[in-house]
Amino acid sequence: MAADWLGNVVSINCGLALGVYQGEVSSVDCASQTISLRQPYHNGIKCPVSEVTFSAMDIKELKFLDVQNTANKPRSAQGAAKQPSLISAGHHSQSNRTIHPPVTSSSPNSHTAPITILRRGSSNSRGATQATQKKNSVRNGSTMGPTRSKDDECFGGGTDGDLDADFDFQGNLALFDKAAVFSQIDGTSGHGSRTQHHSAQAKQKPLSYRHDENILEKKPVTYRQITVPQHGGKDYCTDSGLVVPSVSYELHARLLAAAEHWGLTLERRLEMIGVCSSQMALTLLGGPNRLTPKNVHQRPTVVLLCGPHLQGAQGVSCGRHLANHGVEVILFLPNFVKMQESVTSEVNLYGRTSGKQVASVKDLPASPVDLLINCLDCHENPLLREQSWYQSAAGWANQNRAPVLSIDPPVGGRHQTVEAKWTLSLGLPLPLAETESRVYLCDIGIPKLVFQEVGICYHSPFGCKFVIPLHRE
Repeated sequence: MAADWLGNVVSINCGLALGVYQGEVSSVDCASQTISLRQPYHNGIKCPVSEVTFSAMDIKELKFLDVQNTANKPRSAQGAAKQPSLISAGHHSQSNRTIHPPVTSSSPNSHTAPITILRRGSSNSRGATQATQKKNSVRNGSTMGPTRSKDDECFGGGTDGDLDADFDFQGNLALFDKAAVFSQIDGTSGHGSRTQHHSAQAKQKPLSYRHDENILEKKPVTYRQITVPQHGGKDYCTDSGLVVPSVSYELHARLLAAAEHWGLTLERRLEMIGVCSSQMALTLLGGPNRLTPKNVHQRPTVVLLCGPHLQGAQGVSCGRHLANHGVEVILFLPNFVKMQESVTSEVNLYGRTSGKQVASVKDLPASPVDLLINCLDCHENPLLREQSWYQSAAGWANQNRAPVLSIDPPVGGRHQTVEAKWTLSLGLPLPLAETESRVYLCDIGIPKLVFQEVGICYHSPFGCKFVIPLHRE
């Protein structure tokens, strides 16, 4: 009975540890319960040894690979389609038989050669198949003539001659009706209503949003949020587009008087103006890039030109804060017999700083300074321009070639004796002269209801800042 096994091609499954072997049965020992295969293949790869012996204890499953002999039959397309002759990995023909151990049972079978198992991802599977085809043809005594080997019948089908032509992706994509397919999916799906709901939402939702666009609905922006009863004749706008109208000097004076009535005294207003103007001056001087502990050897120098009036007191307050921040400040203030009380108190406080004070233009530096702050002009007394100290100070400022910051300049009807690069207005801007000076607005802390008392509908344009730039419309 053991002789009936010889020459049969079998597949032996030895479990996950040993794997699957294929080969031709060379010997069967019923006494020791062993079986030997010649020219074995292990998991589809030819073994380096010519023969392998298995024990019945290691065999989990044994299969006969029954390959029917179809070499002598006439070749036809119909017969090849009806009778597949090879078994690929994981697929077996109907004539396959499975026998479990012990291996003493036998079955007659035709003489065949080992068959290579085609593994997934194996790069040499095609080469192994071609090698098996040659062996089959030699063993069966056939040649590459009108008859074909069984491997060739399965894997050696005629090659399509149109494979070299490029695939028409665009033409095939046009044949795909995407809308019809999705409509069919929506109609047959169990969650069709929910899918249609999501698709309807997707149609209503915009494709994308900009980085500065809010997905929530927002109200239209009103850019003219400040209205005044007496227009000054000029309109300015902020960086965000808010319109800031100018006011006449008379309305501005009424606004300051109403604020002082409610507790915003002159001293508090001077302190606020000094802080905001000094902060702007520090920014113009370079800010943190200029005022650092490693830059002590070249501290910025600022010259303040002040008169004996309220605008001069605002400049002295600014100089005090600059000196407290390490700036070298030089205050020009002539020796007057009588000055306003606010100027005297600010000068006394400034004297406790490291800043210098001079009364003559001759004591001012001849070389250009980093910044010049002009507070010479006065709203109430324009005749100060005719005095000698004023003209000499204005002449020195025009010759020094330093950039000029003008704090609270007069209205535009008067000619500016000192050309300013920057202009700082207080609360609301006055109608300034048409110059190339850049206009800035300072928040001096006037409450909203105080604006309403003088007939101004006010909404703060400052946002998160206390000094903002204004642009002429």
